[in-house]
Amino acid sequence: MEQLINQNVKNIQISGIRRFFNMISGIEDMISLTIGQPDFQTPQHIKEAAKEAIDEGFTNYTHNAGFPALREAATRYLKNKYDLTYNLNEVIITNGASQAIDAALRTILSPGDEVVLPGPVYPGYEPIITLCNANPIYADTRNTNFKLTKEVLEESITSRTKCIILPYPSNPTGMSFTEDELREIANLIRGKNIFVLADEIYSELTFDRPHTSIAKLLRKQTIVINGLSKSHSMTGWRVGILCAPEEILQHILKVHQYNVSCASSISQKAAYAALTKGVDDGVEMMKTYKQRRDYAYGRLEKMGFKVVNPDGAFYFFIKIPESIKKDSLSFSLELAQSYKVGVVPGSAFSPLGEGYIRISYACSNELLEEGLNRIELFLNKLLK
Repeated sequence: MEQLINQNVKNIQISGIRRFFNMISGIEDMISLTIGQPDFQTPQHIKEAAKEAIDEGFTNYTHNAGFPALREAATRYLKNKYDLTYNLNEVIITNGASQAIDAALRTILSPGDEVVLPGPVYPGYEPIITLCNANPIYADTRNTNFKLTKEVLEESITSRTKCIILPYPSNPTGMSFTEDELREIANLIRGKNIFVLADEIYSELTFDRPHTSIAKLLRKQTIVINGLSKSHSMTGWRVGILCAPEEILQHILKVHQYNVSCASSISQKAAYAALTKGVDDGVEMMKTYKQRRDYAYGRLEKMGFKVVNPDGAFYFFIKIPESIKKDSLSFSLELAQSYKVGVVPGSAFSPLGEGYIRISYACSNELLEEGLNRIELFLNKLLK
């Protein structure tokens, strides 16, 4: 029966992040600097709100887009944080940012369309593009400090370009944009038949400047993806926020409705607490990540790695020294097997990620320090 499976589905792969995580998960005494799972607990008041929702019987379907008070809270949150103005009919509460990305791309893409991605990039976009019979086009950001500049983007746009995916702060590089850099991109595509899918899930985890959404500059063409997984340490609750002008969102809502009906009612109540009482829950988390960023950056530089200091999120994307003749998978496997540290091979983030590794510092200070100690020992051994 395998020959009856959709060929596009057969051609896509399980995420390279998860594949490698699963490969090393059975190794004893492993320090995993792999997946982007915050090491903080979900704030207590959010958990209490979910318990109250269960006790009060808030266990039925909600409006497909999310219950109205939650959507109103989301619009206030986005206005106060990022000066974005959306009304109740321009917001959908989704089952995590991943489902929001899926619904948005399946709404706007047709066979043969092209989608520009800044490579290296999170591996969750390409499979959805492929399933839509569209084509991912990787714009090489390796020589621009992992930033999708106007010039790099201009080289990638063709008459078939339907969408530009702009994830920032970025997974895997942690890089973000200034408002002036975003304005250059907005001016380049303003008025063209091109959407921007702005994946801003890490918007609360920015270290050196406040986050600016490109929707503030290019509202009519932008679909904003956000959520609570990273800002409120709610990965398992699966709460995403999708915003777009109503003329676009009314069609995304149809895809969302037939895909999942609505987000979990209990998670929605938890999200309401996060977006009202817990507006600034992520601030202390961000400060901790910044301290870890600064510590890890100093350590990695002293080891001799070529590394760009990230603006946000909780990742470093590190170039393997050219004198070490190993691809990123071989390097990562040997590090895991010999020194019991898990990192993600750069090849998981498109072909443009080959030659790099990603480490996550969403872990305790103690684990981060020990993980870096082991990486240093491994590097010294290879460079002897």
